[in-house]
Amino acid sequence: MQTINIHEAKTHLSRLVEEAAKGNVFIIAKAGKPMVKVSPLSEDELIEAGRLGFMSGEILVPDDFNSLEAEEITRLFEGKSL
Repeated sequence: MQTINIHEAKTHLSRLVEEAAKGNVFIIAKAGKPMVKVSPLSEDELIEAGRLGFMSGEILVPDDFNSLEAEEITRLFEGKSL
């Protein structure tokens, strides 16, 4: 298993990620001390990672979401009562 120093890993990250995705596992070391092992995701991990955004189109966020109850929130922060 190949060991790569952290500086080289930062410099060649794209290439190393491609290599890991092909199954070429390697270790990243800092000052010669092994820190992490980089390996490809399993099929189950790929499915789980693909869940990001799984509810896209299922939830409606109003256009004025960022300003909902803005006056009330301002009033509360300023310590003003009704």
